[in-house]
Parts: sequence; C-alpha cells; structure tokens
Amino acid sequence: MRTVLTTGANSGLGLATVLELARRGYRSLGTVRSEDKAEAVHQAAQAAGVPVETILLDVTDADRCAEVMEGLGLYGLVNNAGYGQTAAVEDVSDDEARDMLETLLVAPMRLARLALPAMRAAGEGRIINISSIYGRTTTPFTGWYQAAKHGLEAVSDALRLEVARDGIKVVLIEPGGFRTAIFGEAERDVARRADSRYASAYRRTIEAMRVATPFMGDPAVVARLVAQVLSARLPRARYLVGMDAVGIAASDRFTPTALKDFVTRRALGL
Repeated sequence: MRTVLTTGANSGLGLATVLELARRGYRSLGTVRSEDKAEAVHQAAQAAGVPVETILLDVTDADRCAEVMEGLGLYGLVNNAGYGQTAAVEDVSDDEARDMLETLLVAPMRLARLALPAMRAAGEGRIINISSIYGRTTTPFTGWYQAAKHGLEAVSDALRLEVARDGIKVVLIEPGGFRTAIFGEAERDVARRADSRYASAYRRTIEAMRVATPFMGDPAVVARLVAQVLSARLPRARYLVGMDAVGIAASDRFTPTALKDFVTRRALGL
C-alpha cells in the first residue's frame, strides 16, 4: 500500500483529498494542527467509510516536520496547507508577510526536501504542490498570497528538473475558485482592517466573492485530479482546475496589461 501525506487535511481541498486517496486504496495520512481538527477528519472518514490517519503538525515548525517525516517512506506528498490573505500591500506588516511566505512557500519545499531521500531510494515518488490560478496572475489585495504562489511555481519548476532522473515527478495543481475556508478568511481580514484607506475597495472585493460563491467548484474535483496525478505514468508539469482558472489564464495571455489594469481599478474603485 503506497503512503501519501496531505497537509492541511481538516477542511476544503485537503479533507477531500485524504478521503479520495483512501477510497483509491492509498494509505492516506493527513496533517492537522490540533486534536479538534483531527477529530473532524476522523468523523468525515468514518462517514465516508474509509480509513484516514492524522498527524499533528504545524508545517512552519521545522523540527516537527523533520520528526514526522523520519522513516515515513512516502510515495506521495501533497502540499496543500495554507491560508488566504486579503489586504493591500501597505496594510501588511513584515511579520504577516513572513508568516505567509513561510507557510505557503518555505514549508512545502521543506517537506519536499525531507521526502526526497526515501523517494529516491524507492526510485519513484510524486510531489504535488497545490498552487492556484493566483500562481499565474496578480490582482489587488492578494499581493503577498500571490507572491507565495508565484514563488511556489518557480521553485517547483526547478525541483521538477532536479529530481526527474530519480523517477520523482513534481506537479503543480492550479485551482480557481473552490468552496474552501479561504473566503471566510477574506471576510475576517477585511473586518479587522476597517480603518484602512482601502476599506471601500475591500468591501467591493468581498461582495464580488459573495456573488461568486454559489458558482465555486466542489473540492472533490481537485481531489480526484490529485489521485489521477498520483497514478499517471507521465503526469503533466501543471494542471489548471476550474473553468474560471482556464478563463483567467487565457484572459491574462491575450489582454493588454493597461486594459486589465483599467478594468480592475474601475471595478474596485482604485
């Protein structure tokens, strides 16, 4: 039974992934940051009738990461753990920026580095990094989140080439809008920045999210793609997921920057 570790497994894409992988016959491990979140995963697994194991891990804790990965012998690593941030660049402190980069960029590659020796010894392995359409494009008020995702894409491309001869595949998955906790996080971010000079534009952003929410995809779609990548003989380097992601990628390619900037500024009142 091949072992796959998915980080951030308590909700959204992570929870859907650990359940789907268990259904497919993998030994499915999911990391969570608290016993309460572990219990939520176990309840979901019981309801789905599949076995899922949980591991307590804060991915920003380097020592704990090393302890967890020691002797685990992974076939697959799915780097999913993360959170969103809605704030203008000037509203984000240095500490907030560092936390974002540590969680979404440094930690995934730390875990990848720790997984490599066992994968190399086995002559096979899959490292799947959950990026975002925001790893390809940039919009106002998510600059540091997008900086982390753009960085994840760049370092994943480098790693893919470095380990290819060892039978290890590195794959990026770039979802568009899916029903996850990230949109609740956006509302909380905006609420605590109510005195910002961008308050009005923040409110417009949240309204747009509310309108889009009913049309967002089911996380199970991403989970099934992760499973397909794990079993594919020759997976692609990156996968866009969701019609919105495909549309945004095409629009970015063909729309002049000046026009895109104009439309975005008018929409947000910037």
